[in-house]
Amino acid sequence: MTALSEKTAHGAPDSPAPRGRARRKKATALGGGDKLVLGLMLGIPTLIHLLLVWVPTLGSVALSFGSWDGIGGFEDIKWVGFQNYVDIFTSYPRFWPAFRHNVIWLVFLMVLPTVAGLFLAVLLDRKLRFGRIYQSALYLPMVLSLALVGFIWQLIYQPEQGLLNSILGTTENNPTNWLGDPDINLYAVLVAAAWRHTGYIMLLYLAGLKSVDPALKEAASLDGANAFQTFTRVTFPVLKPVNIVVFVVTVIESLRAFDIVYIINKGRNGLELLSVLVTDNIIGESSRIGWGSALAVILLLISLSVIITYLYQEFSKENRA
Repeated sequence: MTALSEKTAHGAPDSPAPRGRARRKKATALGGGDKLVLGLMLGIPTLIHLLLVWVPTLGSVALSFGSWDGIGGFEDIKWVGFQNYVDIFTSYPRFWPAFRHNVIWLVFLMVLPTVAGLFLAVLLDRKLRFGRIYQSALYLPMVLSLALVGFIWQLIYQPEQGLLNSILGTTENNPTNWLGDPDINLYAVLVAAAWRHTGYIMLLYLAGLKSVDPALKEAASLDGANAFQTFTRVTFPVLKPVNIVVFVVTVIESLRAFDIVYIINKGRNGLELLSVLVTDNIIGESSRIGWGSALAVILLLISLSVIITYLYQEFSKENRA
């Protein structure tokens, strides 16, 4: 008994204390490694985001207050204050048509593809036969770039041999110039953009519908609600987070639209957009870096104001409720 007590007192090999300390040290070492991995996973993307997004954004804001043709160094920049903004709003003839076209683009995409995407999502959520095939076919245009969509719809809208005029039977007798007529070309391009955007909206709503608790629908059915009442009063309110995502995505998609109109006619003759004006002023023949940066800042402020206003109203309603 005395020998055993002495071994235990002096930390004999079969004592549990050293093993406990070893386990704690191992856990501490693993915790430090996890923190390092987590720091790298968060830090590297954040650093890349800052360098590629926010640094250029702040640089554009700074350049919007200057006059520079892009030749020479930054010491050649002439700071003019808000003069670029004043000139754009008062003496730039292409600005207000482009602004009006962007508003039309936003409203059109907010209504037609959103309603169509929601309708298709509700149909596919009913587990139709060959539903996976329909879903893939409807989403396929979203995989294509807007530039490629522009090429495809140029073939459809071609006056003499285009698919649309062939269906309408107007290829020989006074064919409609869908992309050359400034009175209708914007809406023709919007149909092409909506064709691509609908599949994305459908997929977002379909994911939201899959997450709705079936018990809610069953409860509404037991209370005597029909399918339309169940959707409007039970399902659609549950889709509020999806509605917010759809709204933000549609605003961004509408205001950054560039590729499709630039492919068709470089954003002219009725297809002027703010994004095209930014490109024309920064890398075009005029090389007015200050004007292009000011237009980019205006585009950013428009998108942020629309999104923030919508989010504020939505969350204010939720708090009041």
